[in-house]
Amino acid sequence: QVQLVESGGGLVQAGGSLRLSCAASVRTFRSYHMGWFRQAPGKEREFVAAISGSGGSTDYADSVKGRFTISRDNAKKTVYLQMNNLKPEDTAVYYCAADSVLTGLSTTAYQYDYWGQGTQVTVSS
Repeated sequence: QVQLVESGGGLVQAGGSLRLSCAASVRTFRSYHMGWFRQAPGKEREFVAAISGSGGSTDYADSVKGRFTISRDNAKKTVYLQMNNLKPEDTAVYYCAADSVLTGLSTTAYQYDYWGQGTQVTVSS
């Protein structure tokens, strides 16, 4: 069982930055790929970024490439999402998720087995 707790959301002006954190309660954190997804009101949950268990591979949605950076600290069992140059369209609830490294690094939500409760990010124009 994996428990995930996100933090770091908030209200920021367009062009600003936020760093989200997701702390995992699990024995072997590096055994899980980690992903960030987001869901805006009235929209489906969408992929944002993912990082492999070792941290050696990452993947990003086109909409955030060059602005967002995913990273992880396996010693602290935490994954981060650094978000720069935020835009109003980035407004959403952001969720972190975990997927066993036995499968490939995925960008699809159904592949992930464990989810956090989400943290709200609001970007004002």
